[in-house]
Amino acid sequence: MILSFVLLGMTVGLRTMTAMAVLCWFAWLQLLPQHGWAFWVGSLVSVIVFSVCAVGEYVVDTLPSTPSRTSAGPLVARLVFGALVGGLAAHAIIEPVAGGVIFGVLGTLIGAFGGVRVRMYWSKALGRDLPVALLESAIALGLAVATCWQLHVLLESIISLLPRAGQ
Repeated sequence: MILSFVLLGMTVGLRTMTAMAVLCWFAWLQLLPQHGWAFWVGSLVSVIVFSVCAVGEYVVDTLPSTPSRTSAGPLVARLVFGALVGGLAAHAIIEPVAGGVIFGVLGTLIGAFGGVRVRMYWSKALGRDLPVALLESAIALGLAVATCWQLHVLLESIISLLPRAGQ
């Protein structure tokens, strides 16, 4: 479970809105249902808003004028969303939210600082940034979907262990 929160945080470190958009899709499709304070994540409005934000981020990230993800403003946004995504993921699988927040933030730092180093290396090696940026976006999306699917499978196994009503 801890690894799942870190991986989702790493996704946020690479692309701020991707993990949030994927979590919203999983909640809306009832693969990772949210309840209580997190009910809003599973609404169609959240799915649309965060999906549009994620696609917009994919486009903006390819522009040369985009600021570094490790500068103050983008990093703070990533840390906030890393905490939110980690907390929502923990809440969805009936785990303490604080742990999800902590490990989501840790993963965000790994993804932001590690991701920028890897991207700089491969952009320099290839002599072009666009292919690396597109690949990075694809990796972030794939990692978010795979991690949310793993959480879905985990939640299903937790639910199967719970006593059934009337038994």
